[in-house]
Amino acid sequence: MSNLNDPDMKEIVDDFCDEATVLFSELSDLITVLEENPQDSVRMEQFGQTIDRIMGAAKSIGADEIGTFCELGKAIAYKASQTQEQALLNVVVAVLADAIELLSMMIDQLKTGNDKSLKTLNTKAFGTRLKWLSEKFKHIQRASCSTTEAGKEKDLSQESIDNLLASLGL
Repeated sequence: MSNLNDPDMKEIVDDFCDEATVLFSELSDLITVLEENPQDSVRMEQFGQTIDRIMGAAKSIGADEIGTFCELGKAIAYKASQTQEQALLNVVVAVLADAIELLSMMIDQLKTGNDKSLKTLNTKAFGTRLKWLSEKFKHIQRASCSTTEAGKEKDLSQESIDNLLASLGL
């Protein structure tokens, strides 16, 4: 059971939501640049680093769904920075833009006391796109794209991505 609705956590949750909103603005700016040039691997990396900041904060306060969702965005961005396939990158940029929108809605719901925000959003189409991208990136292994599991850092393998999707019910 999450403590996000605990009155003692309200200030922390509100601060998290405010900071996430600022970071969403940065992510949106990066998406604007990437829409013009999806092959800009530096900006794709910056997207991964920025969403990683939201992920860390979300996990530290117990907003696990938001953290997992961000972790998927991070993995997609980092893996996308390793390819120059224009058509694939166009899809990645669109999916990352959708991810920002969904995360914004999740944060808005968290602000109102709904800590199970993903379950109330229609994410089926988004989940389908994430699974499709997951298949496209199977051949890319990225040492700098790591995650923590049971307190240990490890590379974010395809199996890890599949497990993240499954944990979200996608």
